[in-house]
Order: sequence, then structure tokens, then C-alpha cells
Amino acid sequence: MQKKILIVDDEKLIRWSIRQKLNEWNLVVAEAEDGLEAARRFRNDSPDLVILDIHLPDARGTELLRRFKHEAPDVPVVMITAYGSIDDAVEAMRQGAYDFITKPIDFLKLKNTLNNAFETVSLRKEVAFYKEKEQQKFNLRQIVAASDAMREVLEMTKVIADSEATIVLLQGESGTGKDLIAQAVHYLSRRKTAPFLAINCSAIPENLVESELYGYEKGAFTDAKQQKKGLAEMAHTGTLFLDEISTLGMPLQAKLLRFLETQTFKRVGGLQDIEVDLRVVAASNQDLEAASSEGVFRRDLFYRLNVCPVHIPPLRDRLDDILPLTRHFIQEYNVKFRKSIKGLNIKAEKIFLDYRWPGNVRELKNAVERAMIFEQGPYITPRHLPIRLEEAKDTPPEQGGKPKETDNLNLQQTERALLLKALKRTAGNKSEAARILGITRDTLRYKLQKWHIESREYQDHDG
Repeated sequence: MQKKILIVDDEKLIRWSIRQKLNEWNLVVAEAEDGLEAARRFRNDSPDLVILDIHLPDARGTELLRRFKHEAPDVPVVMITAYGSIDDAVEAMRQGAYDFITKPIDFLKLKNTLNNAFETVSLRKEVAFYKEKEQQKFNLRQIVAASDAMREVLEMTKVIADSEATIVLLQGESGTGKDLIAQAVHYLSRRKTAPFLAINCSAIPENLVESELYGYEKGAFTDAKQQKKGLAEMAHTGTLFLDEISTLGMPLQAKLLRFLETQTFKRVGGLQDIEVDLRVVAASNQDLEAASSEGVFRRDLFYRLNVCPVHIPPLRDRLDDILPLTRHFIQEYNVKFRKSIKGLNIKAEKIFLDYRWPGNVRELKNAVERAMIFEQGPYITPRHLPIRLEEAKDTPPEQGGKPKETDNLNLQQTERALLLKALKRTAGNKSEAARILGITRDTLRYKLQKWHIESREYQDHDG
């Protein structure tokens, strides 16, 4: 598609000579001899680039430049000026002009300037496209939150994202979705158009973590052939996600503490402090408070990280999320594998609900993926699930859920008795009973259904 250029100059000969060259270069040309005509042409013709004279009979070029940049910020404007007006041209550059060319016009320079301007615009559009695509890849619908526990996590995430907090700590078992929450903190914030960069501290040799985070100067070590920026510098104005932060050694913990305190760092081998503005989201599958008490994690670093803590509960404590998550992944893999599986059959559903999911959401997703690969029918059946799910499921309760009094005491009986005792003590208040038992309300509700416990068994009808 041919590019359209608007030439704005009150000298007819200048316009003619530029037009001749632009036509040779296969560019479409529109012309204006004063500010009024230029404004009309700019609005109606939507040019890809403007060549604008500094001095016009009815307006200053810099005034038009401001108007053009306000109406269409992405359209480059190249200023034309006489030698005596260089100061005006420099001022125009400060106000957003792409470049300036002096009279008499050097057409080789003009051609190079136009090519560079078009390439710059193209690159900006490409970067904007990929940024938008990256943002669209993430949305809250990716985080399934049917349980009260996860809804609370999402509410906290939204509040933190909307705040000016620069440090966030995510804690939870492996596979609970800490990376998704970290992305939510970024993409729901004012920083969403800036980079989101992540580093898994456990996946990189300890002697390389510092150079990955802070970069290095040329000659800092044997293989440092040139200067390299680190993730902290590249994430400026955005978010830096430090996953598995508990694996950092003590020397690196000390340097990280200084970085968090000052938002400044030195590249490896560097002497100059570099200041950045970013949000740091740290994540750990270990209890950092316990680690600090044991002396394997700096206590002062834990306190600095623990400004906005978010605990992501394991899947076994948010049973209401299991089936919605399963449906979510089935839909995802239906698209990927070009299948139309409707869901789990009844037996598979029971296995999913009874299993404790030590690998949490990641393990559930992997189980669904495996089943989807092999399943040929309309529903996922137990025979296509990983063996460990079938082997680990709880022994089914007796009919009606009530064990016989003549049976020996077993785990199922004990659990049922404890549930009833807690509910009787709290007069049927499920939230309070769950607190006493150290489980969530969702887990309590599931166990009541599992053991077929009815309200008449724990409610006092005498009063």
C-alpha cells in the first residue's frame, strides 16, 4: 500500500520539487500552502507523514506540529527550515518532530529520513501489537475461583494491583498458580503496558543469578565480551517476578534486600548505581517465616518482602475449584486437540474429588491433558487417568455413610465423629466448625456430603 505524504510549505517551487521526488519514490502526495489548508488536509487525508515548513504566512510550523501530534501522535512530522532558523528546528524536535531538514533540500537525506521514519512507525506498531497481544493472553478468566478461598485471593490481588505497593509476596505449595497471581498483579495495574519479566531462582546456577538480575559490565568476567542489562533494568516501570526466592543464597539475599530498600543496584563489575522504578513480586513454596526462624533465610529480608503477603491455598483446601478447573482445562484441550469431550463421567468425577492433589492445579491440568490425549469417547473415564489417582482414592464409605458399631475404629469413622463433634459444639455453625477443625468451609461442606452427614444429626431440637 502506497504511503501518503502531506507537504506544507508556502513556496510553490519547494512543494513542486519535493513532490517530483516523492512521486519518483512511489509515494502519494498532498499539498498545502498555509496553516489553514494544512489542518484541513491533515484531518481529511490522514497522511502517513508530514513535511512541514517552520514559517508559514498564517501560522508557525511549531503550532501546527503541536496540533498534528495531538490529533495523531503516531504520524511523524519532518520539519523544513532555513539555516537561520536552526533554533526553531531544535525546539520543534523537543515538541515531537521526527527530524528536520535545511534548505536547500538534500534529497538523499530526505529519502533516508523518510525511510527511517516509516521503519520507526512500523516497529512501534509491531511492539504495540505484541504488547496488546501479551496483555490479552492474560485475563482473570484464566484464574478459576469458584471457592471462597480463591475468591478472597483474587480480591486481595485486585487491591494490591491497584495500589502503589512495590513489593508483593506470594506463598503457596508448588502448582497452586503463583505465577498466574503474579501476572494478575501486573496486568491489573497501571504498570500493565510495561514489561513483566520473570526469573526462576532455582532454575539458574547460583553464580549466574546475580548477573541475570542486575546485568554485567564488559570485562566483568572472562566471558563478558560486552555490557549486558539485567532483568531488573529491563523491567523498569514494570514488574519483576522472582519465583522460588527461598533458594537464593545468603550473599544474594543481602544484595536483594539492598535492592528492595533503595530500588538501586550495580551491574556485576560496575561502579555506578542504577535506579529503577518497578514492582517486585516474590514467590515461594516454602514457609519463609519458618525458614527465617531456622536461619536459612534472612529475617530482615522476610520482613521486607512480607509487606503485602498473599497465601494461595492448596487445591485440597478448595474442593469447590476442582470440577470448575477440570471443565476449564477440558475446554482448553478440546481446542488444542480438536476434540469435543463433554467432561468427566461419574466415576472419574468422584476420583477427582477424593484425590488430595499433592501437585495441586498443575497436577490436575496434567491429568486432564493425559486423559484428553487418549480418550475417544464423549466423557473422560477412569481408565485414562494417571494410575496414582486411581490408587490414591479414599476407600468408599459404607452405604448411607454410617459405619457399623461392631467395626473396629478406622480413619473414616474418626473423621465422621470429629465432624459431628465440631458441628454440635458450634450448634451447626459451619464456618466456626471449619475453623475449629483447621479446614476451610468448602472442605467441610464436601466432607459432609462425602459422609452423608445430615443436619438432624448435629442440630439440637430439644430447645
